[in-house]
Amino acid sequence: QVQLKESGGGLVQPGDSLSLSCSVSGRPFVTTAVAWFRETPRNNREFVASASGNEGGKYYADSVKGRFTVSRDNTRSTAYLQMASLEPGDTARYYCAAREGSVGWYREATDYEFWGQGTQVLVSS
Repeated sequence: QVQLKESGGGLVQPGDSLSLSCSVSGRPFVTTAVAWFRETPRNNREFVASASGNEGGKYYADSVKGRFTVSRDNTRSTAYLQMASLEPGDTARYYCAAREGSVGWYREATDYEFWGQGTQVLVSS
């Protein structure tokens, strides 16, 4: 059984930084592409960032480019989303997702088979 577990969400003020983690188990991590999505009651689940496996590609939504950094530690089977300069618009429930294969150039939620339970991020003054 493939399992993804997120951690690191919380309440922060605008301009703060926050780092999310996602541990992956149940399949080889190096051949698993990992992505981050976020969802609000108003909006459908939208793409945030993704990281390839062995290929090393990293991709970002325009709304977070330059502020968020996606990374992965293959020795720990863990992906990360480092968020800086957080804005109220970043408030959402953040999910990590995974798909088979190392290619990370996928931006649709339907492209990913495995999902975590999500972690809430609230940016408010």
